[in-house]
Amino acid sequence: MEVKLVPCLVVSILILCNVTHVRSDASNHRYKVGDGVPLYVNKVGPFHNPSETYRYFDLPFCSSGPTKDKKEALGELLNGDRLVTAPYKLDFLNDKDSEIACKNKLTKEQVAQFREAVSKDYYFQMYYDDLPIWGFIGKVEKEGKNDPSEYKYYLFKHLHFTIFYNKDRVIEITALSDQKNVVELTENKEVNVEFMYSVKWKETEIPFEKRMEKYSQSSSLPHHLEIHWFSIINSCVTVLLLTGFLATILMRVLKNDFVKYAHDEESAEDQEETGWKYIHGDVFRYPKYKSVLAAAVGSGTPLFTLTIFIFLLALVGVFYPYNRGALFTALVVIYALTAGIAGYTASSFFCQLEGTNWVRNLLLTGGLFCGPLLITFSFLNTVAITYSATAALPFGTIVVIFLIWALVTTPLLVLGGIAGKNSKAEFQAPCRTTKYPREIPLLPWYRKTLPQMAMAGFLPFSAIYIELYYIFASVWGHRIYTIYSILFIVFIILLIVTAFITVALTYFQLAAEDHEWWWRSFLCGGSTGLFIYGYCLYYYFARSDMSGFRQTSFFFGYMACVCYGFFLMLGSIGFRASLFFVRHIYRSIKCE
Repeated sequence: MEVKLVPCLVVSILILCNVTHVRSDASNHRYKVGDGVPLYVNKVGPFHNPSETYRYFDLPFCSSGPTKDKKEALGELLNGDRLVTAPYKLDFLNDKDSEIACKNKLTKEQVAQFREAVSKDYYFQMYYDDLPIWGFIGKVEKEGKNDPSEYKYYLFKHLHFTIFYNKDRVIEITALSDQKNVVELTENKEVNVEFMYSVKWKETEIPFEKRMEKYSQSSSLPHHLEIHWFSIINSCVTVLLLTGFLATILMRVLKNDFVKYAHDEESAEDQEETGWKYIHGDVFRYPKYKSVLAAAVGSGTPLFTLTIFIFLLALVGVFYPYNRGALFTALVVIYALTAGIAGYTASSFFCQLEGTNWVRNLLLTGGLFCGPLLITFSFLNTVAITYSATAALPFGTIVVIFLIWALVTTPLLVLGGIAGKNSKAEFQAPCRTTKYPREIPLLPWYRKTLPQMAMAGFLPFSAIYIELYYIFASVWGHRIYTIYSILFIVFIILLIVTAFITVALTYFQLAAEDHEWWWRSFLCGGSTGLFIYGYCLYYYFARSDMSGFRQTSFFFGYMACVCYGFFLMLGSIGFRASLFFVRHIYRSIKCE
């Protein structure tokens, strides 16, 4: 089943890449003098709350005529983009000086609305020929005033657009607000506002193909690259030292174990066995709640596949800056297509463990990750609707996502489950399992599950925590992250360390004659996800200025889903590494 799914998945990814590039190339318009170049206003929101965005015209801005919504793709809607025609007319190569866009008489309520927005550092976002534009809507004058009641609030009413062109194509655009041309909003009184704009066209030698590079240069500056490479070198050195130390100990101990057990077999046969060989009759005894374990491994495997394909798309340049919605589209499409892998992995493993009710196991697999995600989304979407935020998905988009789940994800999950059930694969256990389980000796507190999870999660987390800051600053801030090659290296380090530390802890667990390693290896492997969520708390309170119920709920709600996904993915990696290791060491000795 997995072999059949791979060509389908690859073809779908190629189609996704093609569609993404077609959408980006759709704006490669060549213009003549006087041609109208599309300018759309997108959203406004508090600068420090990146998820709290609203439609541009939710604030009482005026318009020069009837507005028209731009049709958005699925990924753009998931990204919270709501593009509407702008009141400014920026025709190709037409300079303008203090042109009036529109006039508006603000009521007391509208003045208060603008004042509150200015006090929260609201910014606006626009798109001109698919190039992003940002700016603040106003300013607060605080100089020499200690009492907030004495602050003065101003609304910018004049925008200066500077547009760079190369022959017949738009290359770059900047928008600066006139700091002197403002309207005071301090008092609750009606105000007449004339929104004006100026346009200046300048020629540039930058080719059209490189016009998006300026947006990725901020993350490629020398001092940023030095920090990233320092992070990688630090991670690699730490990982090499610690894993090398553990590997040396583990290999030496294993070698001594093999020699000792071989010597014991040649000497007195009635000698009592000790250590991990002593529990050879129990080590492959099927775990409790094997249906849940199979579902967890099955849910983590497609998440790992999803992550690998996302990295491949990023490395080939699909997710260039401000390719709006491309990442969300890729996540939805690829996850839907990897459902077959989840069904196959869970069902085949469940049947290997001599499970009988494979249908229930398949339902559990389908809901183990999607269930909590659906509950979280439903709550947060309700919050967004309550706040009238752009993050609230339209009903039509929710229907599309439901259809993708019903017509693509579910059938693939069922087909994968059927293929896994019919694979007839047997569980390869080198040792026979005894009829009655041995009693596990009393262990010290640090050999219990929770301390072991803390030990297992700390080392992988220490390898990635520096890079985490840049990812958080990009996802939950306004930084741009484009160094995907470095991120991929860090991800590979994460996988290696997770697998190795889980194997090491599994060995120490078996050496202590504790044969219940199945769930322990999964929990230890996935514990890095808990550390990442702990970092979320630190980032929110110590490194960001986010505030408010809506932003807080979005941050902790969606990060809980992401960390839970990491828990399942790394848990499955840790479990598979431990299973391979346990099979290997027990094949190397003679088990009766």
